[in-house]
Amino acid sequence: MSTETISNDGYDFDDTKRRVKAILVGSMGNLIEWYDVYAYSAFALYFAGSFFPSTDPVAQQLSAAIVFAAAFVVRPLGGLLFGWLADHYGRRNSLIFSVLLMCFGSLLIALCPTYEQIGVLAPIVLVTARLLQGLSQGGEYGTSATYLSEMAHPNRRGFYSGVWYMTLIGGQLCAIAVLLLLQKVFLTPAELKAWGWRIPFAIGALLAVLTMIMRRDMHETDHFQDASQNATTHMGSMKDFLAHWRELLIVVGITVGGTSAFYTYTTYMQKFLKLSVGLTDDQTTTVVLGSLIVAIILQPLYGAISDKIGRKPMLIYFGVMGVLFTYPLLSTLQQTKSPWTAFFLICGAWAIVSGYTSITGIVKAELFPTSIRALGVGVPYALTVSIFGGTVDSVALAFKQAGHEDWFYWYATGCICVSLIVYALIRDMKKHSRMEQHV
Repeated sequence: MSTETISNDGYDFDDTKRRVKAILVGSMGNLIEWYDVYAYSAFALYFAGSFFPSTDPVAQQLSAAIVFAAAFVVRPLGGLLFGWLADHYGRRNSLIFSVLLMCFGSLLIALCPTYEQIGVLAPIVLVTARLLQGLSQGGEYGTSATYLSEMAHPNRRGFYSGVWYMTLIGGQLCAIAVLLLLQKVFLTPAELKAWGWRIPFAIGALLAVLTMIMRRDMHETDHFQDASQNATTHMGSMKDFLAHWRELLIVVGITVGGTSAFYTYTTYMQKFLKLSVGLTDDQTTTVVLGSLIVAIILQPLYGAISDKIGRKPMLIYFGVMGVLFTYPLLSTLQQTKSPWTAFFLICGAWAIVSGYTSITGIVKAELFPTSIRALGVGVPYALTVSIFGGTVDSVALAFKQAGHEDWFYWYATGCICVSLIVYALIRDMKKHSRMEQHV
């Protein structure tokens, strides 16, 4: 595909088809990334006992959640490494290497012996695998968001950002679908706990290989090619990267509330519905699956709205609604015993959170020039997610174990409030985009 053959109106069917195809191929790593993340989170209910011997199920889940959070510690390093590769050697090369590393991490978990077999080495191997995944995932977001922003038509970047985010949620949808099939069709709960939990990680490794093959035929973006051929452009310069410290701080502020909300209604929701609401395994999986389908539909819709009204109004909508309704939604959800009520409450949450998720990739990319775009998006995002996103499960379970579960609801609300202040102060990046700037 050559971007030079694409029409300029942004609404031609063939134009849309070609761009969506390119963006989906570039975003497949996001699907694998979030498949891996959600597979770990969802199947932790089954494999935690294999790595962390304890008679207390909450303690087992807390141990698994700490390992989950450990992978986020190295995400900033992944964002730095793969962001530099993307800005210096091209988006395509960085995306190929990141998905290859994903494959190694997933395969290691799939083949890892249990605590009963090798003792303390089992959780060490598990941590190693998650660290490899964390490195890969830290680089994947910034590079794929950069690729998305540079492939999308200027008038429809919000829409394409929503399409891009569909792959993130799609990865979770795939993971929860695998869980549902294994629970209802193929395996018993005892088989899932004994060995069935390995299956989703083996699938993740296979998907990573297929994605790497698909990415070999990706075309480099015109933005990168033009910038790299410009003698005055210093691609991937750390000096230029640090010179944009204000934009880096803005990315942090934009992300704090959104990432905490996103992880609350994705990775933690599986445990919340089981341990706090009291739904059965089948009910939990079905409710989460249904709510993710709703979420995936909302992404391009909200993104298209941002193309009409701007990015800032969408972010402020998320911030205001999140501050007002996070505590009521979670507290009501905790008290209900009805799967249908739980489903509608989570869908209501997604109607709020999508104001952030649908445009998050493009908003951050529009802050930076081409020469440092992947670094600018990836590093501060990965740092913020490692602190406020990957720790959501651990923080929530720690509050629950201490007997103050509702404190987590206030914590999530506070994170959104911090971002709301940032949303109110920043310029609308749809009107002040730096997408066409090389340096």
